[in-house]
Amino acid sequence: MSARAAIYGLEGLELTADERAFFRDADPWGFILFARNVDTAKQIARLTMSLRDCVGRDAPILIDQEGGRVARLKPPTWRKAPPAQVFGDLFLRDPEAGIEATTINHRLLAHELRTVGVDVDCAPVLDLRIPGADAIIGDRAFGDSPEPIATLGRAAMDGLMAGGVAPIIKHIPGHGRADADSHLELPRVDTEHGELSETDFAPFKALAHAPMAMTAHIVYSDIDPDNPATTSPDMINTVIRTEIGFDGLLMTDDLSMKALSGSFRERAERSLTAGCDLLLHCNGDRKEMQQIAESTPEFVGKALERAENAEQARSRIDEFDSKQAESRLDCLLEQAIL
Repeated sequence: MSARAAIYGLEGLELTADERAFFRDADPWGFILFARNVDTAKQIARLTMSLRDCVGRDAPILIDQEGGRVARLKPPTWRKAPPAQVFGDLFLRDPEAGIEATTINHRLLAHELRTVGVDVDCAPVLDLRIPGADAIIGDRAFGDSPEPIATLGRAAMDGLMAGGVAPIIKHIPGHGRADADSHLELPRVDTEHGELSETDFAPFKALAHAPMAMTAHIVYSDIDPDNPATTSPDMINTVIRTEIGFDGLLMTDDLSMKALSGSFRERAERSLTAGCDLLLHCNGDRKEMQQIAESTPEFVGKALERAENAEQARSRIDEFDSKQAESRLDCLLEQAIL
């Protein structure tokens, strides 16, 4: 693999000549799509083919398709998948139904994504829903305690991988207590390390075997009072890699978010130095991406091994009847609203 340790977004519905040339030279490991890149199923399929063609390999293509308010593929063209909280509520009433519904929903998501050439989903969210915290997580969380989140997170991962889509657990080591939206400012969590370990970190420990994880741009002051997890060696080496035990491919959250400071080159270098394997930049701004590209290395050593393992998570596609699955999911979800 010659790819460099970055994932980039693009501006519109198709590649421009300048984007094609930049991506060819920058050779990112993968790409990420947003609503601005989405029109029709045929258009997305063409776009994903074009992205892979410009780097000359089967590059991973990501999207945020959680369901609920975080979904880039929307009705009427695509199914309206429920938010995670719906499955969590069902699980509290009927654990078996909650697990089955979560698995089916994410198998359907995988089917919908693979149909248009997308093979990595930035899901499931393993953050806790914390009363009084910023609303950025809210109903994106399966619940407010570690056990249901871990159980349903595992079901979500199973459903995605059964359909050939690699999952990304997020936002490691836990975004639920954030007092701000990291898209807009740097959140700070002042909860003691011991309590975080028993609560926020626990779902990530339970699913530490996941192929990929996305960091949280959050300061955990009892562990590192100065740096958000994405750029903190203490958070990555002591907490994420050692305490949580995650040894998969670790990617940053979007480097263009306002929680981070400094030039884009500095953001990239700090993240890699801290221990992230992979840089994510989402907004398609080529000047920003160029700064990142200047300091992005090729995958080597352990990071290369993790990247290859993450790519393998896309390889399994079980037999599947989408119509039958939708019918069964509807029946299960009726229980959640009775």
